[in-house]
Amino acid sequence: MAVQAQSVVTSIVTDPLTGIAIFGMDPVSYFTEPAPLQGRGDIEFSWGGVAWNFATMANRDIFSRSPQTYAPQFGGHGAMAMARGFLSDSDPRIYTVFKQRLYLFYSPGNREAFLLAPDAAAIKAEENWQVLSKTLSAQ
Repeated sequence: MAVQAQSVVTSIVTDPLTGIAIFGMDPVSYFTEPAPLQGRGDIEFSWGGVAWNFATMANRDIFSRSPQTYAPQFGGHGAMAMARGFLSDSDPRIYTVFKQRLYLFYSPGNREAFLLAPDAAAIKAEENWQVLSKTLSAQ
């Protein structure tokens, strides 16, 4: 019987210990607060095959109505790395909201590189995501 190796890179970035999307950060709070909030384990919503945590019930309800609006682009993989054609982890504390979309980055330097030409970087990252996302495993 053949054994197939499972990809360790998944379509949505999760905490490797808990399996919670974007390390438990509340995705709605990136749009509504001065700094993103840590979600609570007792306020959860499942989308994209993973659990997402929220700081408030209201944020959970907002996300549940339009998750694609609030979830980070590229499943939370580093946006500048994606623009350069490869997958990388990201740090949910290093982010930008550009044109009402959430982008996460691996490092402050990657965020700064993205912000030098955000339109071009976002377009290139989206093109690369269309190809690279097909190589990722579901949760």
